[in-house]
Amino acid sequence: MRAAIAALLLLVSAAAASASPTAAADYDSFWLWAGVKPQPVLGSAQRIYVLQSEVVADTPVRLVAQRPAIPHIAHAEVWMVVRVQTLAWTPAIYDQVLTDLARWRDAGSRVVGIQIDFDAGTRHLEGYATFLADLRRRLPADCRLGITGLLDWSSHGDPASLRALAGVVDEVVLQIYQGRHVIPGYQDYLAKLRRLDIPFRIGLLQGGDWDPPADLADNPWFKGYVVFLVNAPG
Repeated sequence: MRAAIAALLLLVSAAAASASPTAAADYDSFWLWAGVKPQPVLGSAQRIYVLQSEVVADTPVRLVAQRPAIPHIAHAEVWMVVRVQTLAWTPAIYDQVLTDLARWRDAGSRVVGIQIDFDAGTRHLEGYATFLADLRRRLPADCRLGITGLLDWSSHGDPASLRALAGVVDEVVLQIYQGRHVIPGYQDYLAKLRRLDIPFRIGLLQGGDWDPPADLADNPWFKGYVVFLVNAPG
C-alpha cells in the first residue's frame, strides 16, 4: 500500500512539474499591447501583433487610438490589432481602420494582416463570421485576416459556425489566459482541439504556466504560439 501511494505521489508531482512558466525568449511571436514596454525578444521576433486601436461601444461608436506613433518594424511580420467592443461598425470606423493599415504599410512595416480581438461567445459565432466576411471584402487582397479566440470554442462551438469562420479567417489565436491570469483547467479545453479545423495558434501569457497537450504538435492545424508580453513587476 505504501509503495502504491508513493508511486501515485510521484505521478502527481511529475504532472505538476511538467507545467512551467512561459519564458518569452523561447518563442518567436508576440503581442505588444498598449502600456507594455518593448522587450529585447522583439528584436529577433518573426511575428509581432501590435495593438493599434479599439472600437469602443459608445454612442456613437468610436475608434480610439491606443498607440501614439506608427510602428517601424521591418525585420518581422506585423499584424495590426484592433480591439473590438462592438461589431456595430459605422462606415467611418471601416475607413479609419483601412487608413491606419495604409499608413502602417507606408511607414515601412511589413504589415501582413489585421487581427480582430473580440470576445465572441460561442452562441454568436455565426453572426461574427458574417461580420468578418464583410470586413474581409473591404481589405486589400494581400492582407490576411486573423482573430483571437476563446478556449470554449474548441469544446462548445457549433460545428457549422466554426466552419463558417474557417472560410473567412486565415488564423485564430486561442488565448489560454484572461486578463493577467492563466485560465484554470485550460488543458480540458485544449484536449478538444480536433473540433477546430482552422489554422490556429495558442496564445500564452508571459510568465504564466503552460503544459502543452501531448498530441498538439501532431495537429495539422496547429501553427505555433503567440506570447502576450507583460511589464516586469514593480
